[in-house]
Amino acid sequence: MKAEPSFQKNDSQAVAEDPPLRFVSRITKNTYAMILAGGRGSRLHQLTDWRAKPSVPFGGKFRIIDFVLSNCVNSGIRHIGVATQYKSHSLIQHIQRGWSFLSGQFGESVNLLPAQQRVSEQHWYQGTADAVYQNLDILREADPDYVLILAGDHIYKMDYGKLMAFHVEKRADMTVACLEVPIAEASAFGVMGIDADSRVVKFEEKPANPPQIPGKPGKSLASMGIYVFNARFLFEQLVRDADEPHSTHDFGKDLIPYMVSKYRVFAQSFEQSCVKMGNGKEPYWRDVGTIDAYWEANMELTKVIPDLDMYDQEWPIWTHQEQLPPAKFVFDDDDRRGMAIDSLVSGGCIISGSTLRRSLLFSNVRIHSYCSIEDSVLLPQVNVGRHVRLKRVIVDKCCNIPEGLEVGFNPVEDRKRFHVSENGITLITPEMLGQKVHSIR
Repeated sequence: MKAEPSFQKNDSQAVAEDPPLRFVSRITKNTYAMILAGGRGSRLHQLTDWRAKPSVPFGGKFRIIDFVLSNCVNSGIRHIGVATQYKSHSLIQHIQRGWSFLSGQFGESVNLLPAQQRVSEQHWYQGTADAVYQNLDILREADPDYVLILAGDHIYKMDYGKLMAFHVEKRADMTVACLEVPIAEASAFGVMGIDADSRVVKFEEKPANPPQIPGKPGKSLASMGIYVFNARFLFEQLVRDADEPHSTHDFGKDLIPYMVSKYRVFAQSFEQSCVKMGNGKEPYWRDVGTIDAYWEANMELTKVIPDLDMYDQEWPIWTHQEQLPPAKFVFDDDDRRGMAIDSLVSGGCIISGSTLRRSLLFSNVRIHSYCSIEDSVLLPQVNVGRHVRLKRVIVDKCCNIPEGLEVGFNPVEDRKRFHVSENGITLITPEMLGQKVHSIR
């Protein structure tokens, strides 16, 4: 156990003499993290027909939400709420099974907060701020000093303790975590204009002429959708916004623009709080919100040295651990050899006389003989018949790929049955194969 910095609960000088790897402090222990995990992620098309985006499997054994939850736990934030809405059953089931190790006896918990019409019987969650407002009674009962608002659908490793310490040191009412992006890309984001002290002086949603970072020409600060609030201040602002008849009740569109000119709002670059990858690489953050981005982020993991280090024992990614046997490769004939090259293969998989190249297999995948799988992502419980050829394909959970099927070689034919992305990635789901699924996805 690493020593904790000796912060006082309301200490504005939140700087430790010898900061540990994990920036755990009284600040993080008195923080409530609210994860907004209710979105569908429609740009993932049929991959989110039966699950919310945060519940989509990623990286061979995880789900997307595991990354933000792991960041909380590793940062010493153990009081967490997860607001769910769209088709949340698999997400709720995963959290119940994989995150029940937090102990209520020690003030630790992951609270599931599905949309319940707690405030109005006419409305579910209407926006990001409204999702928090509708759980205001739960937040008040928790009585935190700080509230950390997080999106549940991005892949990254971040020490929230460093962000919280920055917030306290600046005596901020609100702090926004930001990515440094090239100015040519900034128009796709909400962009912060800051002064030399990192105080936000301007906020623009998708601006035509984004403000640049002082001292860093050509770069802009784009909001990550990660916000720190002093708890009482947040409660006041949520109540005020709820009474605004023309508000869309969204942090980016409504609350931040209102607060910038009236209160102490600061921005911290992700570089200051990310868990570094080393080797001089850029901080790792991925929005896997499209089929192409999802495929590419998974494919990155098959590299010899991937940008995302999932083998980091100092900052582990926690998840539900199924009790599965080791992956198995069988047969060694010239035309029937079980092998995987530059690939990730999870527990419970059997590769029977087939070849994988640059592919990622989730748990309990069965690949029968004489198959060739290249540059593909196969989600759990996929069964692949003999003589199948797949290239640049994503196969959804529980698909039964029929013998002899070839996908990824003729986009015109593939589009007749499957979804083919702009960059030529083919998505296969059970429904596209005419199959019924009797398993939660």
